[in-house]
This record gives sequence, C-alpha cells and structure tokens, in this order.
Amino acid sequence: MRQSTHTRPGGAIVSAHLTRRLLQLYVGLALYGVSSALLVCAGLGLEPWGVLHQGLAELTGLTIGVVSIVVGAVVLLLWIPIRQRPGLGTVSNVFVIGLAMDATLALVPRVDGPGAQIPLMAGGIVLNGAATGLYIAARFGPGPRDGLMTGLHRLTGRSIRLVRTAIEVAVVATGFALGGTVGVGTVAYALAIGPLAQLFLRVFAVPEKGTGSTVVAGGSPAQAILRR
Repeated sequence: MRQSTHTRPGGAIVSAHLTRRLLQLYVGLALYGVSSALLVCAGLGLEPWGVLHQGLAELTGLTIGVVSIVVGAVVLLLWIPIRQRPGLGTVSNVFVIGLAMDATLALVPRVDGPGAQIPLMAGGIVLNGAATGLYIAARFGPGPRDGLMTGLHRLTGRSIRLVRTAIEVAVVATGFALGGTVGVGTVAYALAIGPLAQLFLRVFAVPEKGTGSTVVAGGSPAQAILRR
C-alpha cells in the first residue's frame, strides 16, 4: 500500500507555531543579555539582579556573565524545596543570558559622559522590556528568579508586590555592598520595566495553536511576574 507523501495542514501549523515560540524564546533571552550588558557599559546603574551579579563579579574575579549563570543555577536549586517545576525557558534562561552578556561586553566598550551614557542606558532599558516580552510570551516557563518570586508568593501567601520588593531590595543591597553599581539607571529601570514589558507582551503575543486568537500574556505566571 502506497504511503501518502502529503503533509497534514495541521502538522504544518503546529510546526510553525512551535518554531515561532522557540525563536521568540531564544531571541528574547539573547537580547535580555545584550540589554543587561548595555546597562553595564552605560555605567549609570544596573537592574536589581545585575547589581548583585556585578558585585559578585568584583568579589570573585569572574565575568559578570559567568556570575549570572552561577547565580541562576543556585536560584534554580532553590526551586526544589518550594516545589516549582522548571520549563525549557527556565533552564535556557540560566545559560543564554549570561553568555550573551559576556559576548556583548567583549564587543561594546564602556562610555563616558552623559551624552553617551544616557542614550545607552535608555536603549538598554527599552531593549530589556522588549526582550522580556519576547521570552515570556513564548510560554516556555519563567526564569529562575521570577519562579523563585512566584513560588515564595504561593508558599507564604504574601502578595507578589511584597515578595518581589523584598527579594529585589535584598539583592540590590547585597550587590551594592559588594561593589555593584546603583544609580539613576537602577531607578529608571524599576519605574519603566513593568509598563514596557506589559506593552511588549502584547506586541509579541503568540497566536493560540490552530486559532486566530492570541494569548496576551498578563495572566499567570506573566501577570504575577510583572505585578508590582
């Protein structure tokens, strides 16, 4: 009996849908690493976890990208007692962001003077928002740090706002004590990243498989990640 060589339309749709999601995931993670590196180059202050990574890099002599990978792996281990389950995006987050950071820092020099620093800082923050929208909208699981936040929220019953604030204050204070950079960029990031990420989550929302409707991230866990 002759086998059909025709591809089912449904299979092609599934393949294209998965390809788009994977592309969004890895482009988003890579751009997140690039954006974090741009904030380092601007020298006006980093995002909360970036402050910790930079402080630990100063302490250990490792690159900030390698420190990001190590911290991500340690945070992922903390998922075990709080019974969080990682996805492909969670594990990829650990490695891709750190590698992209180090690659960007090897290519982009640090800048001096507000005329160069402010545009670089602003570009880094906007790019970070776009990167966040890309990888979260792909729906392959939250990053290790976001999963820690949502897991502690579920475990303790405390609000997302309180849990997120407590974690970020702790990592900024620790990173600053170790030599990480806190400044206007840190404040600007804290104020802008929520609205930017929410905007780009809608821009990069992935259509539901086999339908014309889109999933607008903003429901759990994305809503929990962005809520402040």
